Amino acid sequence: MNAIDSSLQPMPGDRPWLKSYPDGVPSEIQPLKHASLGELFEDVVSRNGHKPAYTCMGKTLSFGEIDQMSRQVAAWLQQKGLKRGDRVAIMFPNILQFPVVALAVLRAGFIAVNVNPLYTPRELNYQLKDAGAKLLFTLENFAATVQQALPGTGVETVVVATMGDLLGFKGHLVNFVVRKVKKLVPLWTLPGHVPFKTLLAEAKSLRFRPENVTASDVAFLQYTGGTTGVAKGAVLTHGNILANAEQTAVWLSVLYRRAKKPEDFTFVCPLPLYHIFALTVNLVMGMKEVARNVLIPNPRDIPAFVKVLRSEKIHVFPGLNTLFNALVNNEEFKKLDFSKLILSLAGGMACQRPVAERWQAVTGCPISEGYGLSETSPIATVNRLDAGSFTGTIGLPLPSTDIQIQDDDGKQVPLGVVGEICIRGPQVMSGYWNKPEETAKVMTPDGFFRSGDMGVMDENGYIRIVDRKKDMVIVSGFNVYPNEVEEVVASHPGVLEAAVIGVPDEHSGEAVKLFVVRKNPDLTAAEIKEYCASRLTNYKRPKHIEFRESLPKSNVGKILRKELRT
Repeated sequence: MNAIDSSLQPMPGDRPWLKSYPDGVPSEIQPLKHASLGELFEDVVSRNGHKPAYTCMGKTLSFGEIDQMSRQVAAWLQQKGLKRGDRVAIMFPNILQFPVVALAVLRAGFIAVNVNPLYTPRELNYQLKDAGAKLLFTLENFAATVQQALPGTGVETVVVATMGDLLGFKGHLVNFVVRKVKKLVPLWTLPGHVPFKTLLAEAKSLRFRPENVTASDVAFLQYTGGTTGVAKGAVLTHGNILANAEQTAVWLSVLYRRAKKPEDFTFVCPLPLYHIFALTVNLVMGMKEVARNVLIPNPRDIPAFVKVLRSEKIHVFPGLNTLFNALVNNEEFKKLDFSKLILSLAGGMACQRPVAERWQAVTGCPISEGYGLSETSPIATVNRLDAGSFTGTIGLPLPSTDIQIQDDDGKQVPLGVVGEICIRGPQVMSGYWNKPEETAKVMTPDGFFRSGDMGVMDENGYIRIVDRKKDMVIVSGFNVYPNEVEEVVASHPGVLEAAVIGVPDEHSGEAVKLFVVRKNPDLTAAEIKEYCASRLTNYKRPKHIEFRESLPKSNVGKILRKELRT
């Protein structure tokens, strides 16, 4: 793994990162104050129900209003006959319905299954079947996909929302523009579906029966490729998420030493709430910090995003490298007032130093980079929030988190030596949903999660990622697993063999490159791209295609992706 003579290297001490902690930050978090996410939310509502919680497309809902609607939705779900532990899929972009439905599911003791709305029917069908979802919430924009994906699943009820449902009178205009002007709603038919507004009307006469949800109850099935291309649901309990929120809150307290916590604390939420980063940082941390979240349904529309930012004073800006890069290259963004910005938090993919330096030059706020995975709820490490500049590392382990750099035999390597980043702490998942064999592959007997990422820890406990053990490609913060793309391409009748690697891309960090050995000599790249378009969501599709006469293989016939990278 590394040619350095380990006998000459210092071994890691007892948590060497602790000496790099800011003064007053404890090594361990206190016992959790709340047994569930619902209990945390109810505590916030009891003291701050009048305060604004979410803003989307100019409409703001208070914590109290979210509380009332989530109770109604929870009561309706209970009336549908769902039982504690049943899975409810949520297929929404960043709209006001997301927090309402997510909190309803969690408070009623059900399990939320977050679904990427851009999934193809094939991807959606697999996830619904694997999770055993009984009910699905979706937006009409994606109902045509749901229509194709439902056969063979156990979904009994589909609730269909519209963009304008919770926007008041303005909602009619929004729906008209979405449907008729932008034509974002393909034709669909779902016999027996329930419109979201009908649900709310029916729920007004229902009474929510509170459930005694505990920290050990499952909150989310967060789907990820894990260490292979087979999608798996990381089982995240209420305790996992609450612990990560508490760990983050302790770390966040350092910010308030140099800048008093704002009364009108405002987070922007451009990353999708169905992604673990925004789910914890925006949905849960925003709730815990009694902050307002400004939801951005489509952050790829940079001019529209900048227009929203112009009318808001943002204090916390979570994002990823590609988004930060797109914004600092927008002339209108450079004209905005960043005087209130106290934290820019990067995750999801490696943040490039040139991008971080341009961001700080434009906003005056350094980017603090963190690291984590769906399996760790997600944050495992983060840089000090009082650092004056970008460090180029993924920072230090959070309180109550142990990180070891291990070799292939599971032994801890010396400081300064490259190995696999392994994580243990209260935020680490309990396993993969119904996949004990896959769980056993990534969990050590003493509770460490094998991340599959290669890194090195220095004598002060700072960690730097140097490579990935697995062949995963990260496109704009989303994991793409070569096995899945290769399997889809290989099913094309004109393809003999296929292999996928990631290549650098200035816009998305990495892009998918596909190597193909043709069975049909007339097969074109355009035909392959068209074939992938109906089977893979956009970020998984090959951007580059190269035809070859053969692919490099090992003695046993395994395709050597490493050689394709050279």
